[in-house]
Amino acid sequence: MHFISTKGQANPVSFMEAMSRGLAPDGGLYVPDEMPLLPQKFWKSLPDTSLQEIGYKIARPFLQNEINPAALQKIIDDALNFKVPLVQITERMYVLELFHGPTLAFKDFGARFMARMFSRQLKNQEQEITILVATSGDTGSAVAHGFLGVPGVNVCLLYPAGKVSKLQEKQMATLGRNIKALRVEGTFDDCQRMVKQAFSDPELSKDIRLSSANSINIARLLPQSFYYVYGLAQMQERTDITPYFTVPSGNFGNLTAGLWALKMGMQAEHFIAATNRNDVVPKYLHGRSYQPRASRSTISNAMDVGDPSNFSRIQHLFDYSDEAIRKAIWGQSFTDDETRACIRRLFSETGYILDPHTAVGVLAAEKFHNETGETNPGIVLSTAHPAKFGDVVEPLINQPVPMPERLKRCMDKKILSSPIEADFAALKSFLMENY
Repeated sequence: MHFISTKGQANPVSFMEAMSRGLAPDGGLYVPDEMPLLPQKFWKSLPDTSLQEIGYKIARPFLQNEINPAALQKIIDDALNFKVPLVQITERMYVLELFHGPTLAFKDFGARFMARMFSRQLKNQEQEITILVATSGDTGSAVAHGFLGVPGVNVCLLYPAGKVSKLQEKQMATLGRNIKALRVEGTFDDCQRMVKQAFSDPELSKDIRLSSANSINIARLLPQSFYYVYGLAQMQERTDITPYFTVPSGNFGNLTAGLWALKMGMQAEHFIAATNRNDVVPKYLHGRSYQPRASRSTISNAMDVGDPSNFSRIQHLFDYSDEAIRKAIWGQSFTDDETRACIRRLFSETGYILDPHTAVGVLAAEKFHNETGETNPGIVLSTAHPAKFGDVVEPLINQPVPMPERLKRCMDKKILSSPIEADFAALKSFLMENY
């Protein structure tokens, strides 16, 4: 299999090369030149298949001639060594808890898989690589922990100052060693713009080998498709009714991964894109033109993206047909007040504690039911542990959110990040001096 750019102006490359580059030379995102269709035997056997087996079956066609089967299975077994339970919270709504990895966020799936892939690739190479990452929240901590201590890999994280939770900042900006964090005086969109400029700068690319661990990287995106299929597998153990998936969305990598699973043959009744006030995509899905704009700060900060990078992948997947995209995806956005009310109400009714991102997903699922008359069950992807947002959640439920021990440990650590202006020249200077 080869990987091509969404802009169509770059040569096809292998999976490993696409992973190393992060962004294609023409500024586009890498996508498969052809999406593999998995055999019916695989889909029929899902209830008896583990997450690790599912991951291998999905990943194998993408890496057919680049990594031997035993090595690929070992990477997946090691990366995804935590539980992913499907929890029923109402009669027609299930939550797929993706927050049981080391940093308690769904980003652990992609970051851990990618770190092991890079480690394997760099084992026999002398040149170091620098992973450059823009984060609006959980990506930074997942990448930092995933790549911590990996030989030959440096990580530089950019996050918007004052716009991530204190716990998220502690998780990603206290590690040191091969992890450097920069507090950008701006928004996530500024961080993302600076990263993209770095990849297209000829002087930097000549002196420093750069790659990305954002969802623009193909190796971050691929393993996220695994858990959609595993969620379906768990649902099939309970019912033969096909569910729909609701996806809290920011940069739209998570939703793109689900759509890839759909194209590979996965059954899904529908996909719902759930956003906060950063509603560029929901407005498009409801018939308006696609118009990126500056991001807005919300309590679901990991979704504060005004120009989602992965939307170009969704367009490419559906051959740039607005009609086809709107047929496959339904979208809705919600305010902070609506999100808070949902957290309070669901805890009162069920005792289940939502983080602000998952709450946006629950709201979208409820609205989808009410507006369309949908009767099939829905799976809401729960993207982060509520303890990571205790300052928002605890006043709403009037009690402490139980905090896992690994979160408690990071709260006493010293933040090591450096301030930087939202200016590419400042980032370039930092990179040239430090790498």
